[in-house]
Amino acid sequence: MKNKKTQGFVLLDVDVVALNNAGKSNTTLNDNSVATKTITKNGRRYVYVSGQAWRFWWREALQKNQNWKLSPITRESKIAFTNANPITYADDDMFGYMRAATEKITDEKGKEKSTNITVTRVSPLKNSAIVSVAPTAVAENWSSMSRQEGDAVPYTKQEYSTILKGMFSIDLNMAGTFSSYNRTGYMNLSQKLREEALEKGAVEIDDAFVEQQKLIRLSREVREQRIIDTLQALKYISGGAMQTNNMGDVTPKFIILATTQTGNHPFTHVVKTEGAYDDIARLNPEGIREVLNEYKETFVGKVFIGKRNGFMDDDTAALKELAEEYKDLVVYGAVNEMIDAYCAELKTQID
Repeated sequence: MKNKKTQGFVLLDVDVVALNNAGKSNTTLNDNSVATKTITKNGRRYVYVSGQAWRFWWREALQKNQNWKLSPITRESKIAFTNANPITYADDDMFGYMRAATEKITDEKGKEKSTNITVTRVSPLKNSAIVSVAPTAVAENWSSMSRQEGDAVPYTKQEYSTILKGMFSIDLNMAGTFSSYNRTGYMNLSQKLREEALEKGAVEIDDAFVEQQKLIRLSREVREQRIIDTLQALKYISGGAMQTNNMGDVTPKFIILATTQTGNHPFTHVVKTEGAYDDIARLNPEGIREVLNEYKETFVGKVFIGKRNGFMDDDTAALKELAEEYKDLVVYGAVNEMIDAYCAELKTQID
């Protein structure tokens, strides 16, 4: 079993949005005020969307556009959990889970009894937060509700325009592949689910990283479909707070997709900032070239780079030159075209 990972990097371009809010604002005396999520680095302020919010958008895109039936959620007191059944539900497989539950088993004397089980699964899909490339000024927008009788009811919200970056990774070997031995983080399946998987056509394979242990693996067709669906959903992903008045497009306007033989994500610094205040986001073609040179031995297949026409057009010529220079390694084109092209190549890489 080879250590193969899909590594993805995206840029979003949004105007006058409030994609992920942080509760009550402390920058105004107005009681009805909402703050957006920001973070400080090197003394400068950046807006961001939490990794959890991005995953929520992604899950919804899979449900609405890829026709996934999502795992049911159970709420008990102060905890909530999904069905934790990755055999039936693709989102439990790709997004991971943790659930404490009981299971009825039959002992050696033929008596049925309940036993406590806890199943956990580390998500094969991992993602960062989505963070503005450049420091971002947040505008405090004052509004009011005034259609009722009496005084107007004022409220404020924070809005911004920016370019944001995010990265993600998919463990191609672990999608549709499950361990079931008693070790923290490795009990993906209960005994009942393990037997169910085998009855439905799953097979046992050796765990290449843990001696004398077996993994349960779904068919190649099922695993491939789940991975491809997850990537295709990027074309249609939508979401964000205050969409009624601050609708924004959160599909990628720039994307890099590649398969690597390591868990390291190489595309973290392929954008940069310029301007007197470092407030202009730009692509970094030299940074991409450096990655291609330094990690060329780890790439499996080609590196696919997609950019939407009208976005960062000043860098189009440099990207085309890069693709020509590394024509045996790099493919360049439109965003959705590159997602499709990468998915087509990925089908030849899944074990």
